[in-house]
Amino acid sequence: SQFVQRGHGFAIVDEVDSILIDEARTPLIISGPADESTDLYYEVDRIIPRLTPGAVTRGDAKAEEREELEKTGDYLVDEKHKTVNLTESGTVKAEKLLVHRLNGGHIYDLENAHIKHHVDQALRAHTLYKRDVDYMIKDGQVVIVDEFTGRLMPGRRWSDGLHQAVEAKEKVKIERENQTLATITFQTYFRKYKKLLGMTGTADTEAAEFAKIYNLDVVVIPPNRTLRRVEEPDLIYRTAREKYDAIVTDIAEKQQTGRPVLVGTISIEKSERLSSMLKKHGGIKHVVLNAKYHAQEAEIVAQAGRKDAVTIATNMAGRGTDILLGGNPEFMARQQLLAEQVAERLPKGEERFVDDEQYVFFHHLDSFYRAPRGDWDRVFQHFKQQTDAEHEDVVALGGLHIVGTERHEARRIDNQLRGRAGRQGDPGSSRFYLSLEDDLMRIFGSDRISGLMQKLGMEEGVPIEHGMVTKAIERAQRQVEAQNFSVRKHLLEYDDVMNKQRESVYTLRRELLDGQIRYTEDDMLGTRDYLMALAEDLLDTTTETYCGREMDVEQWDLEALNLEVSRLFMLDAADYAAINFDDKSADEIRDALWARVVSKYEQKEQLVGRELMGRIERDFMLQIVDAQWKDHLYSLDHLKEGIGLRGYGQ
Repeated sequence: SQFVQRGHGFAIVDEVDSILIDEARTPLIISGPADESTDLYYEVDRIIPRLTPGAVTRGDAKAEEREELEKTGDYLVDEKHKTVNLTESGTVKAEKLLVHRLNGGHIYDLENAHIKHHVDQALRAHTLYKRDVDYMIKDGQVVIVDEFTGRLMPGRRWSDGLHQAVEAKEKVKIERENQTLATITFQTYFRKYKKLLGMTGTADTEAAEFAKIYNLDVVVIPPNRTLRRVEEPDLIYRTAREKYDAIVTDIAEKQQTGRPVLVGTISIEKSERLSSMLKKHGGIKHVVLNAKYHAQEAEIVAQAGRKDAVTIATNMAGRGTDILLGGNPEFMARQQLLAEQVAERLPKGEERFVDDEQYVFFHHLDSFYRAPRGDWDRVFQHFKQQTDAEHEDVVALGGLHIVGTERHEARRIDNQLRGRAGRQGDPGSSRFYLSLEDDLMRIFGSDRISGLMQKLGMEEGVPIEHGMVTKAIERAQRQVEAQNFSVRKHLLEYDDVMNKQRESVYTLRRELLDGQIRYTEDDMLGTRDYLMALAEDLLDTTTETYCGREMDVEQWDLEALNLEVSRLFMLDAADYAAINFDDKSADEIRDALWARVVSKYEQKEQLVGRELMGRIERDFMLQIVDAQWKDHLYSLDHLKEGIGLRGYGQ
């Protein structure tokens, strides 16, 4: 009766690329507190500033280059693969600083593997995870920022001690590390469904992955209205400063004409940098939408199409919300009725989505409200006239203008930003501003783009707008997408092996809960019969060990047999007194012991009653299965660290 799922028949996934591609590396985990102390995290964190940073690389180095890189510092950062490794000098220094923890050994010794793991995670926390980019500090806690949407993800934690390492770095309270009790990847989970389909506006670039991993075909549905969005070529600048200056100038020019602008940034830090520049540039009025101001996300995005509006959004916040040119009269009516205090908040926990004759219901922040229909119609019609007139003005100006401040690793995310303009047949335009200092260009752009820039000539403040450069950037994006696909594929291959084990364990769990357990291919047994069959198998193995049929009687060790059977089946001296071992064969000894085990069990059954005993049997076996599975997952985690798959998962 407590089963959560009845099976996996049919799944329809909204924003399917977000779930099946972006989240594919994120395992679903049920966890419980681990026993480990948090002191070691603080201790290891204190040594990181004492290590000298080495070179920052962008991909695999050749052997001779590696030797030279080793001399540059105590650790090397690979931005392309998101890894950090101690050099020889760093290993020596770390061992000196943590000598009291190593028990006289080395950091690479098996018994010190957990110390090395803590050092690796602390290095990653300090070098690869940046505040206000990858996470925020909110109410004294480290809260992850979703790299694809820019939204906060409260309650979600990085695994394997990485979250604790970031907490130690930020000097906030370290939450205890959790131990995995159950885990499954999104890929494996959704592949359990017999039928799977999904919808999104940006799946075509990932068609190969949908086909290979999920056996899903991507069907592009043509728009019901002609696309009128103008996609202007990228402008590439030498430095980030020149790029941002050009963006501010573009925004100012568009705002002067009254045309709305939506700016997409890739981090909180960069959205706030641009906001600060707009304030300095004649105080350009704008709204910032990032994880710090996410509460009114839908309202802000819905009004981004109003005349003069400038909205700065991190990544694809507001994905799925239509930006209506001229403004959204429904949102404006809600705000007005809330300001007039006409809208009445519903009791906490009460949800209403369907209007009735008397009231219109709506959701604002974390509550539901109702407004009298007469007041709603009055206010809504007032704003509808206003937005209809404004809509015509904005359409005449060219519609919403999209500004991309950086190319994302995935072309899909860029397409999502572009897709905010020119919806439902409206006009619109989009342009990306890039610089050679952008992460994508720096890490993946290769020397080809830099060489191309030099050939074309770059003066300060003068951009290059060239099809060859745009193609080179798209090639870099495809390279990143291929690398990320390879990572997801490797994780899936690993999880496929684990999934066979998972299926076996969960099948056994389900059978235990149902009370009918498969003992052999043809036999299903109740809990009592199954437990007794296991006990009989165990007794057979034990007697064969100490007085086997093929052993000479002189080789038998009946004393050891008695001790072992006592330990396993809780038989006491009185039980053995009832058995005469003299002149008995191995089979007779085994049968006599089994008779005592059965008798002992029946006594306990009479004591507590069959019904209660049945529940005890089931719960006992479930506890054993869960404990063994938990330990197995712990071992697999350590195995993953050893074979280098750990870095893929975060």
